[in-house]
Amino acid sequence: MTAVKKSKGGRPSVFSQEVADKICERLSHGESLRSIIKDDGMPAQSTVYEWLFKNKTFAEQYARAREEQADSLADEIIAIADEQPEVIEVRDKDGNIIDHKLDSAFLAWQKNRIDARKWTAMKLKPKKYGDKLVHAGDDDNPVVVENNLNVFGELLKSMKMARQAE
Repeated sequence: MTAVKKSKGGRPSVFSQEVADKICERLSHGESLRSIIKDDGMPAQSTVYEWLFKNKTFAEQYARAREEQADSLADEIIAIADEQPEVIEVRDKDGNIIDHKLDSAFLAWQKNRIDARKWTAMKLKPKKYGDKLVHAGDDDNPVVVENNLNVFGELLKSMKMARQAE
């Protein structure tokens, strides 16, 4: 009787640097982890997270890839913004073109695509793409930083007085 050989089908679960490299390369080019793991030969999302938890080198590689992904998303934003909007011809009842207008659904879709990429880039690389808060005043109302070291001294005095009153 011949032994039946089991196929190696299914998703990989044992860490592979080759697979990890592919995941990180695709992430850095702007692809989402969700779309990457849909491909044959890619591990399940939970496996990737397990690898991140157990493998410090992969976790560092993955973090760098995510930062690079933010730059790729920023490039995509420019490309989307530069796309020519769709124009709709407005015709009268006889079929004559009387006007041209931009497709508002297309514009809304493009705005949503840009906003999603902006938000993600801001979260992945906040120092570069995040909102910057500047605490500044103006000539009439400058920002003044006060440091009152006496607060601590007053607190100590009141504690000492409370002890003496006991």
